[in-house]
Amino acid sequence: MARRAIVVFLALFFAAQALPPAGAFAQARRVRVALQKVVEENQTPYVSAILMEARTGQILFEQDIHKPWPPASLTKMMLMLLVAEKVKQGALKLDEPIDVSAKASKIGGSQVYLKQGERFTLEEMMKAIVIHSANDASEAVAEKIAGDADAFVIMMNQRAQELGMKDTKYFNAHGLPPERGQQPDVTSAYDIALLARELVKYPEIIKWSSTAKDSFRDGKFVLENTNHLIGRFPGADGLKTGSYHEAGFNLAATAERDGMRLISVTMGSPSNKVRFREGAKLLAMGFAEYKMLTVLKPGETVQQEVKIKGGQVKTIHAVAGGPAQILVKRSDEKAVKSSVQLTSPVWAPLKKGDKLGEMTLMLGDKSLGKVTLVSNEEIRQSNIIWRLWDRFF
Repeated sequence: MARRAIVVFLALFFAAQALPPAGAFAQARRVRVALQKVVEENQTPYVSAILMEARTGQILFEQDIHKPWPPASLTKMMLMLLVAEKVKQGALKLDEPIDVSAKASKIGGSQVYLKQGERFTLEEMMKAIVIHSANDASEAVAEKIAGDADAFVIMMNQRAQELGMKDTKYFNAHGLPPERGQQPDVTSAYDIALLARELVKYPEIIKWSSTAKDSFRDGKFVLENTNHLIGRFPGADGLKTGSYHEAGFNLAATAERDGMRLISVTMGSPSNKVRFREGAKLLAMGFAEYKMLTVLKPGETVQQEVKIKGGQVKTIHAVAGGPAQILVKRSDEKAVKSSVQLTSPVWAPLKKGDKLGEMTLMLGDKSLGKVTLVSNEEIRQSNIIWRLWDRFF
């Protein structure tokens, strides 16, 4: 296969060289497209990749997931998380003004062409960052939060350590290639998936990352989402792209269907087209092969009764304290069994939410998970006579 690809490549290459200079531009373009196709089809579609279920963190597919790799603009995902966390804590507000410094106005690459002295709200800046991957907006927000970008990078690395991102080291807030004498950011597919698990907990992040097009500077600048899965892959609503020459084309994608959210990360794809194709493939594979199986909904009762001693009622039914959900292969769905272990009898008084037992979900001999069973009502004590009766009889 490789030898055949080389032969085709050389044939196309020399055909391109032999084209006449005039009137052959369309044909030359077709040859270049064909050459690119040969290269793409015979290259590995990524250097590392992972597919993860967001709620459980279960890995459904992996390839070299701890391989060190430059994140490029996936670096902005940590900035996005820190902003989301500070907004939730009340330390930042989305309508808070962000001033543009001289340094921020000079940041290159993907940008919204901020000028020194301009002022935009945090929400406007975050749209520019999440949708359009604006480096200048990233620098401005970092300076706002930490005073300067270097101090913000320290915050980024601290949060990465807290999340268990052991393969990651940040040196800037935007992910641009390092300048001479600087070190490049480094991460891994696994670490990016961990970071994505945290990001998808924030509705505002999902709102921005699922926006295909928006405007900036009162409509004078159009923000185009760099993630081409948005609006094209069913359920896709995030999350971030990143690329430069040494990093290749990186993608952290997420989609949700039928209550199950998946995260795919592909690092180092050879082209823009390949990264979206492979990200979509991983997500499609996950949705085709797995499902989030709900055995019991929150508040739903189990059949077995719990005996009450010393109470004004004699029996109650326990209810699920949370969703009894497990991630299973679709082919294993009918083989999942459940067993209920209850504490019975129990003595009154009982409060609503008091634990009464557990439900264990099994696939063969393997435990897939447990859900706590609780009281759905308050049970008061009976009078002294009945309590004595229950104690001795």
